[in-house]
Amino acid sequence: MSTEISCFKAYDVRGRIPSELNEEVAFKIGVAIASYFSAKSVVLGYDIRPSSLEILEALAQGIQSQQSEVISIGLCGTEEIYFATNHLNTDAGVMITASHNPADYNGLKIVGSGAKPVSMDSGLAEIKALAEAVEYKQGIELRIKAIDIRALYLDKILSFVNLEDIKPLRIVTNAGNGCAGPVIDALESQLPVTFIKIQNEPDGSFPNGIPNPLLVENRKITSRAVIEHQADLGIAWDGDFDRCFFFDANGVFIENYYLIGLLSEQLLKSNPKDHIVHDPRLVWNTREEVTRADGIPDQSKAGHSFIKEMMRANNAVYGGEMSGHHYFRDFYYSDSGMIPWLLLLESISNSGQTLTDLVSERIECFPVSGEINTEVKDPKGLLEKIKEHYLPFNPMIDDIDGYSFEFSDWRFNLRMSNTEPLVRLNVESRADKELMQEKTEEILKLINLLS
Repeated sequence: MSTEISCFKAYDVRGRIPSELNEEVAFKIGVAIASYFSAKSVVLGYDIRPSSLEILEALAQGIQSQQSEVISIGLCGTEEIYFATNHLNTDAGVMITASHNPADYNGLKIVGSGAKPVSMDSGLAEIKALAEAVEYKQGIELRIKAIDIRALYLDKILSFVNLEDIKPLRIVTNAGNGCAGPVIDALESQLPVTFIKIQNEPDGSFPNGIPNPLLVENRKITSRAVIEHQADLGIAWDGDFDRCFFFDANGVFIENYYLIGLLSEQLLKSNPKDHIVHDPRLVWNTREEVTRADGIPDQSKAGHSFIKEMMRANNAVYGGEMSGHHYFRDFYYSDSGMIPWLLLLESISNSGQTLTDLVSERIECFPVSGEINTEVKDPKGLLEKIKEHYLPFNPMIDDIDGYSFEFSDWRFNLRMSNTEPLVRLNVESRADKELMQEKTEEILKLINLLS
């Protein structure tokens, strides 16, 4: 009789250690991964969490029980697994990480050959079913092949920019005691940049809090450091650095929404008529910038598997989510937390403008609320009530992901969380910050009233 494994989520495996994810569960998932992919070889990497090595070893034993070779690239970021899966031509890759979850959590991000994502509708459900039918076996001898591919990975991400164009800049970097620090250290000698590093040392106890710059309270230290050191900009990452976040020279946090438009324009200069994929939460600025740069905007449901699927289908050069994920065709249609800031350095250097200069006009044209999360008992029911409320006002309605309601001078998206009893609200307007703020308050009052 099979036992349900509860740590499988919509896009990955994630759970509390050891009640939801432990050595036995990791072993079973290892067997399932090797079986599902008929894998001759699987590459593994891990983040700094205290449980990561024991999970890796158990996972490796499960994979090896199916006569599959296990390769480890060691402590790394998720995007290094994407690179390794391609470079080493393995049948699958697994990153052991729980990203921005608390230290007592861990998880697995799984990809197939070519770094193709695996989610519940593209293999993860099958892996779950296989894992639940596995009998746990102990004592399998570990035969892990360790490979250092960091130098090759650095060459790959640096190929996105012309190093000769990058000017001497002062940059604050905040790795949040996650895995980004060693990569920044390795890049330091290859860039004409002065790095002011904070929380740079990997530490799985996260002494300065969970590395999640989307939390407003986590932004202050980066903002202060930018101002104190008179830096040109600041960059912060989450734990496995597949998301990056930016601060201008004034220490102001810049919503990733505006970076999507900026990076789209930059990449379309050398890729005219190409496709750009964006999520539905905030859209007006992206569509305008992409169209103006002679590109084609494509809207996708939010979430990395959906973005990557549409990018592959349309051969899009770039995709971006306001959550801080940036995807690149020439990086296996995968997300990277390093390529965006390298491109930004190049843009700042070539234009002679600051980050503030590059985005200030767009912020004025399309002011946004920032994502606001509200806990509700019945997220699905609430969305329907909100829809009923606004229907008499004859908005354009898009239901690709939650509901987007579009009026002549403002719009909003309201969607459910995939993992929590939350609704997520994003509001934008056309050059009217007061209207955006007014409508944000209006919708939040409705949410509280109707929930």
